[in-house]
Amino acid sequence: MKEPGDALYLLLCLLLVGSSLVAMRMPLGKALKMAAAWVALFAAAFALFAFGDEWRTLGARLKDAALGAPAAVAGPGGEVRVAMSEDGHYWLRAEVNGTSARFLVDSGASLTTVGSDLAQGAGVEPEPIRVAQVKTANGQVIMQRGRIGQLRVGPVVRDDFPVLIAPQDGLNVLGMNFLSSLRSWRSEDGVLVLIP
Repeated sequence: MKEPGDALYLLLCLLLVGSSLVAMRMPLGKALKMAAAWVALFAAAFALFAFGDEWRTLGARLKDAALGAPAAVAGPGGEVRVAMSEDGHYWLRAEVNGTSARFLVDSGASLTTVGSDLAQGAGVEPEPIRVAQVKTANGQVIMQRGRIGQLRVGPVVRDDFPVLIAPQDGLNVLGMNFLSSLRSWRSEDGVLVLIP
């Protein structure tokens, strides 16, 4: 519940704007347009303030969509280095049967997952009658099992790689079955290091 002081403050702000419009002796139509413009400005400022974190996340996602996910940079000894994204996650570009796609690296996911759009576009066929019941943050989800002919992350290549196929589009996650296939991996100073 709002404090009485908040309501008084709002009333004083409205009175200030209203009295300045009256003092200017504008025609009523022009005064209403100006008042509507002020309300829109305050609403936009409030939205920017109230949803600051969401705007930053949206900006990071739009940037990644426009520029693509950060490329996996090959380091010494064939290691792959990926900078942390602005949203605090590690995103990278990988190739599934030659088709490039954006993946979230998630050590909390047991198996690598591809969205149904990527599975169709890259020719990842679901295995007949093989499904998995997966616990997600949104509850239990049934996914089909499949195999990628070739998964490439920078210089790291895995053939005949097992994956889950998510029923929704765009859900591409590199899980522990990929990470554990590496010699080692670590996160240091905002950089994910994958050592093949």
